Amino acid sequence: MADLIYRKVLHDLKDRIQNDQFKNQRLPDERSLSEHYGVSRSSIKRALSVLANQGIIFKKRGSGTFINPLYRKNDSIFHYEGSNLGITDSFKSDNQTPSIKLLNFSVVPATEELQQELFLEPGDFVYDIKRLRLFDDQPFMIEQGYIPIKIAPELSAKIVSESIFNYLEEQQGKVVTKSFMSIQAAPSTDEDQKLLNLKPIEPVGLMEGIFFLDDGTPFEVSNMRLHYKYLQYNTFVSLDEE
Repeated sequence: MADLIYRKVLHDLKDRIQNDQFKNQRLPDERSLSEHYGVSRSSIKRALSVLANQGIIFKKRGSGTFINPLYRKNDSIFHYEGSNLGITDSFKSDNQTPSIKLLNFSVVPATEELQQELFLEPGDFVYDIKRLRLFDDQPFMIEQGYIPIKIAPELSAKIVSESIFNYLEEQQGKVVTKSFMSIQAAPSTDEDQKLLNLKPIEPVGLMEGIFFLDDGTPFEVSNMRLHYKYLQYNTFVSLDEE
């Protein structure tokens, strides 16, 4: 219950920040927020801590808590607010409807590279899943992922046509909470141009990564090819010990 309360506060604060509802880009103090939401100060502290860790707000000693001026200016389509790192629920789509078109769903032997990345043994098999993601029927990402069969033997074409991570969490009680990602740009291929409606001279964004379950088990190796106009990814770096 406490986890649910703080998440509701977190999501509402993000919405209010995004909608520019705080005068002078300054948040009310913790006591005022606690009274506004009718929750404990500890829930407010936890929500503010997450916002600070994400670089959305910052605290200035003796002055209060302020909104990072670059947060709204350089907004990314990726907003991880749920309990897992699934792409489906992380998209900020500006009221557009996200959808998935399944391009391939097959079972293949794990290559030596996949064996190393997913901690598999020779002879192990993986799902080879290729999907096209769209906003209002406009394609913006080609996603190819490899998932060990022994971790999720029940996957089907129907399941992978929707959110795999949400299914895993809701039906199996397994949560994807960590990832290692690399991001770069490259010339678009013929397939990129066909599926993402790119011109031959236009580039594509590449996001490659490994996703891990909350117990540290590697769950998926994923390669994502984005329409270049969506290649914007923000991060926040802090050397504070606190």
